Parts: sequence; structure tokens; C-alpha cells
Amino acid sequence: MTHPMHPLAPLPSIKLKIGTIILAAVGVTIVVFWAGTKVGLWPSVSGIIAGICALVITRYLARGLTSPLREMSEATTAMARGDYERRVNLASKDEIGQLAASFNQMAAELDATERMRRDLIANVSHELRTPITALQAVLENMIDGVEPADPETMRTMLAQVERLGRLVAQLLDLSRLESGSMPLDRQSFEIEAVLEHAARETRLHSPNAIVSVDVEPGGLTADADPERLHQVVANLLENALRYTPIGGTVELRAFPAEPSGITIEVTDEGPGIPDDQVPRIFERFYRADSARSSRDGGAGLGLAIAQWIVDLHGGEIHPERREPHGCRMVVTLPGARTATAVREPVHPGGT
Repeated sequence: MTHPMHPLAPLPSIKLKIGTIILAAVGVTIVVFWAGTKVGLWPSVSGIIAGICALVITRYLARGLTSPLREMSEATTAMARGDYERRVNLASKDEIGQLAASFNQMAAELDATERMRRDLIANVSHELRTPITALQAVLENMIDGVEPADPETMRTMLAQVERLGRLVAQLLDLSRLESGSMPLDRQSFEIEAVLEHAARETRLHSPNAIVSVDVEPGGLTADADPERLHQVVANLLENALRYTPIGGTVELRAFPAEPSGITIEVTDEGPGIPDDQVPRIFERFYRADSARSSRDGGAGLGLAIAQWIVDLHGGEIHPERREPHGCRMVVTLPGARTATAVREPVHPGGT
């Protein structure tokens, strides 16, 4: 909604605007009263006419003060009905204008949150419906005698159940991270133990996976939550393997970062990430290759969770292009230390 510029809009303060309205009302009263007496009107008649003119000019000038408040009241009522696209006119530069700007920012954030909520419900419904539909079809075929309950059918059903379990676990993790109910248990530990454990789990879940681990120098330590760091590495390995062709190698490296941090790299031999998709890869449910990710069970939450955890540690995560092809995910964490005064190697549990 747009409005013509009000005469008092350029004034930067409510006090200055109120003073201007009072001054205008007094001035109009004096001028009208004086003019009335000059043309021979009774003083009482001149006073009434002057008062009416003062009320008119006061009402006209005061509309610029109250219109944003009226708009905010109407917008608030609309927002209560679910309309988050309403905005308030920002012509005023005073405190009410600042309040209107804050209101518009709040409305925009609520609008974005509502869109995210609708997208989340739609995406979760889709991700849950796919394996449930597959399970239902297989079970109906088994009950009707179309398919036997052989080991291969059972493995297919198990894969769909595992997919459901991963999705539910990722949604719970994301919910805890966003609500701040997942505190970090920071401690010093040798990073190689965590990386080797994540690599072993990956090989266990994907027997044909080739994952190499390289930590330089030996005894390199990190100051972080080992369980959450394991979760980051596991998610990155899972994502890298999804795009690495059969027989390809995923490299997992760790080395010191200047001035006192630690860098973890996960490199794959896949097609890489197109430049136009790089800004979106950490969005929830976003897939650079939706067909392949959906087929392999990826819900598009692993990288979003990894970024949340890295951010909680005060670190940074970003992708890099690998030549001639492939992608390198780089995680930098603050506070790496030498191997002195290190606790026993930590073997965190899986996510």
C-alpha cells in the first residue's frame, strides 16, 4: 500500500511533528480570528470559525502520525488470519516510521518462516510417503501371494525401513539444533580416531565403498564435540559416496589450519556441484541431483545438519571444485592443539 507524501513526513521526530501541529493550529486560530474581526464578525463567531479551522488543520496534519499505526493494526489483524504478506507504509522518518520498519521486518520474517513451514511439511510428507508406499506395495503383494517372502524381498523392505529411520533421526537432529537443545560437549581428542571410526561405519553400510583416511601430522588433536564432529564427517562421507561412481575413492583428510585451527576435507570423484547450485546446497531438502538422491535414499538434510554443527563450533564449511572432476567439502574448526595432554582416543557412537 502506497500513500502520497505527507507534509510532516520529512520531520525526523514525533516531538517536532507535534510541536509543528500545535504551532500550525495556534497560527491558523490567530489568523482566522483576526481576519474575522477585520470583516466585522462578532468575536464569538470569529472564535468559533477559528476553532473549526484549527481542528481541520490539526486533523489533516495528525493523519501523518496515526496512519502507520492504523496500517499496523489492520496488518496485525490480517496476519492473525494467516496473511503474512501485508506491509506498512514507510514514508515517515520518525519513531513511528522506525516502528513501521521493524514491523515490516517482522512480517517478512514471519512470511519466510511460514513458507519454510509449508515447504517442510510438503517435503517431509513426500519423503515419508515414498518409502511407506513402497513398503505397502510389497506387503500387499506378499499377502496376496504375488511375491514370496524371500530374502531379497525382505532386504528391500529393510532398506525402506532404514531410510525411514534415517529421515526421522535427521529431522530430530535438525529440530534439536534449531531449538538450541543440543549442547556441545567440547573436549580435546585425537582427530584420527574419529575419522577412522566414521570411515569404518561408512564401509560397513556400503561394503563396496573405498574410503581413505589421511591425518597429518600424527597425533593431530581437535577441540570440539567428538560425537557431533563424527556426525558431520559421517554425513559428508555419505553425501560423497552417493555421487562417487562405483570403484571411485572418497578421500578423508585432516591437517592443521592457520593460525590454530584444524581442517577436514572430504573429496569425491563425482560430477561436482554446478556453480549456480553452490549457494543452495546447505538448504534443507535441497538436492543437486534430485533423481539420484531420491533413489539412493538421500533426503537433502545431511549437509544442512553438518552446517548447523560446524556453526555451533564457530567453524566454517564450504565446497570447492576438484579437478578434473569431483567436489571437495572443506570444514575448518578453531582450536586445534598438539598431542600433549590429550585424553584417551574417543570413539563416538554413530548418529
